[in-house]
Amino acid sequence: MENREDLRSILPYLPLLQRSSSLFWPPPVVEALKALSQGPRHSNVDSGEVLFLAISDIRNSLSLPASSLAASASDGYSIFFDDLIPRAEASKWFEDVVPGLANLLLRFPSLLETHYQKADGGVVTGVNTGLRLLESQESGVVFLSQELIGALLACAFFCLFPTSSRGAKHLPMINFDRMFAYLYDDYDEKLEHKLRCIVHYFGRICSSTPMGNVSFERKVLPMESDPFCISYPEPSFWSESTVSLCPFEVFKSGLIEDQSSEALEVDFANKYIGGGALSRGCVQEEIRFMINPELISGMLFLPAMSDNEAIEIVGTERFSNYTGYASSFRFCGNYVDEKCIDHLGRRKRRITAIDALCSPGKRQYKLECLLREMNKAFCGFSDQINLHHHQQFCQAGSLFECQNGCGDKDSSERSIDNLSSPEHPSTSLQAMEGNSGNLLKRNHKNENSQVLGTRNEIGIVTGNWGCGAFGGDPELKAMIQWLAASQALRPFISYYTFDLEPLQLLDQVVQWIISHEWTVGDLWNMLVDHSSRRLSGETSLSFFNWLLPSLHSPEAMELDNASTP
Repeated sequence: MENREDLRSILPYLPLLQRSSSLFWPPPVVEALKALSQGPRHSNVDSGEVLFLAISDIRNSLSLPASSLAASASDGYSIFFDDLIPRAEASKWFEDVVPGLANLLLRFPSLLETHYQKADGGVVTGVNTGLRLLESQESGVVFLSQELIGALLACAFFCLFPTSSRGAKHLPMINFDRMFAYLYDDYDEKLEHKLRCIVHYFGRICSSTPMGNVSFERKVLPMESDPFCISYPEPSFWSESTVSLCPFEVFKSGLIEDQSSEALEVDFANKYIGGGALSRGCVQEEIRFMINPELISGMLFLPAMSDNEAIEIVGTERFSNYTGYASSFRFCGNYVDEKCIDHLGRRKRRITAIDALCSPGKRQYKLECLLREMNKAFCGFSDQINLHHHQQFCQAGSLFECQNGCGDKDSSERSIDNLSSPEHPSTSLQAMEGNSGNLLKRNHKNENSQVLGTRNEIGIVTGNWGCGAFGGDPELKAMIQWLAASQALRPFISYYTFDLEPLQLLDQVVQWIISHEWTVGDLWNMLVDHSSRRLSGETSLSFFNWLLPSLHSPEAMELDNASTP
């Protein structure tokens, strides 16, 4: 254990100690946790106020400074457990859940040791899946059991993670103290209901231990050309692409997380994954982290994303129902997740986190910003192994070769099994096109389904990424995501507009483009043309109205004509 590089990288961010081949809690922490595990009659922890005193004692035993906690955290724990939740729920929490969390924390060292024993090819052949700091520009995957995730989140609830070095590594905060402090400092009902989701999760895992796995993968498009992986595409790559556009279905109502297809669901992420989940935030990403709390564990070891990075998470379980959004968010009880389990023990719930430009204003129409957003989405939507198999098909001109490589396995197995494997190197898309004009040219309706096997089932489910609080142009972002999904060989994109006014014409525009059999390059070039005109002031029309003048009103046309020199 002492020679493991993965453990060495994460140990400064864990509350455990290491001696030789063992991980352990300091003896005073063990004594405190054993007392908590025996219930309130033994520990006297029967209120939020006393619970925080117990948390403080454990933190003192770990030499964690009180100054690293939010000032009002103690008041937040007290007001939530002593005043906001019903007495019956509070009694159950202190009698059953707190002892359960204490037992889970007592098992934490052994759970982590078992995790590392399995990490060297025990989960995925030939791939290290151990818990470690997955630093920026370091592609790789971490597999965690749901039970281990429960222990990590119990540490966060008890505020046991050291925080002094996290900022230097561009890591988000992971302890729950700020969420409780904000509840007291500036009460907002949405904060109370975010905590209700977390408390509900802990109640569930203490009554029945989940036994699945969750994978966290940092995906990187290298900025330098690399013959063994997909590199960061240049504008010419997009403008010259002859890839056909994949089918696009528009939904004016419904939620991404409620869709039933086997698909990659888009997390409208902050570059610090989780965003404001553990503070005041309560929009798309933060809500997802509350109803699927296992996502929070990624905040422990995933530093901020760069422009050429995305994070894909497979296997988290949903525990809560909810209604509302932002200030109207409300916890609405238990949710039973019926997603199927894959051969690696993960629920078939795939989430890709991609961060858009924040408050881009008119600069979002500059070529460099268009390229940044295109490549960010492409990174999140791509499966390098799948693209490599397609390249093999195109280069060899033989369906047999590609079917041997990808026709008989589940897509997630191909992706993870081949990760960092020298036997299956990915090849940059620039090299693909340079060798054979455009080797990714295909028709989504036939060639894709023949060549890509079961990957054909896994499309993209998304919505108004980078809009709303981030201030992006909804029409532009919708088209960018369509382009990225198509170039990534995804068989479809399902788009939830949430009935946003600027996207009322989305379905009509999509059908018009499809009827004209545009390629990725055709649509990209039109986006670039329109964006340059928006920047120069040559047009004030949105992309949809500029593309199809018949769809907008005479008044808008007159306004546009007046702005044209």
